[in-house]
Amino acid sequence: MDWELWQRSWDQQQELYLPEREERFRVMMDVVAAAVGRTPHVLDLACGTGTISRRLFTRLPGARSVAVDVDPTMLAIARGSFDGDARITFVTADLADPGWMESLPDEPFDAVLTATSLHWMKSEPVTRLYADLAKLVRPGGVLVNADHMPDPETPMLNALDAAIQDSHRERARAKGALEWEQWWATVARDPGFTDEHAGSREIFDQHSGGEEHPIAWHCLRLKEAGFLETGVAWRSISDAMVVAIR
Repeated sequence: MDWELWQRSWDQQQELYLPEREERFRVMMDVVAAAVGRTPHVLDLACGTGTISRRLFTRLPGARSVAVDVDPTMLAIARGSFDGDARITFVTADLADPGWMESLPDEPFDAVLTATSLHWMKSEPVTRLYADLAKLVRPGGVLVNADHMPDPETPMLNALDAAIQDSHRERARAKGALEWEQWWATVARDPGFTDEHAGSREIFDQHSGGEEHPIAWHCLRLKEAGFLETGVAWRSISDAMVVAIR
């Protein structure tokens, strides 16, 4: 299996929807390095194909990562890509399950990093998850969440952003970028992913939809969870990166 090819395909598909994706990751790694140093112990939350951990190890080769996800296809690509790399450990867990932390190591984390994932969840599980993460991050450590955080009070700006995104996607499609369902169709056609794809589809079929919230909602929930200070490290019109210091 050509794991690098799958990684590039995933990146291209994600960039169809997130033109500033690599800039977000650059800022995320800047925050980690400045906050907790060059050899952090990191929780890669909803790791997907291991996108964050790949950027982490490129920027901070001495880092260690515990990568958590529930999707079998994503984890298969991630595990294949990191085969033999002792710096990373994979954990299969559903963040919506209150017992999701049971398989994690006892050692506290310097940083928790997640991107474009928590909007898949409802408000109540995210609130509980933030409380869980406050217990996992050491004092002085950070949580960084980069996600869709549109502001319902700026409808004209949101409409402008939608037009910008539509234009970007049109250009990306012309260059061969696959959309979400098209990418998953390529997974379905690969016999090496037969079991994993079936498991992923089951998760999708059972998913009841998530909720997006503005920046202020996330900052308030994080403060209520026990983080000392929250703020924004990066943002566009509809996306943002919230940082919470423990």
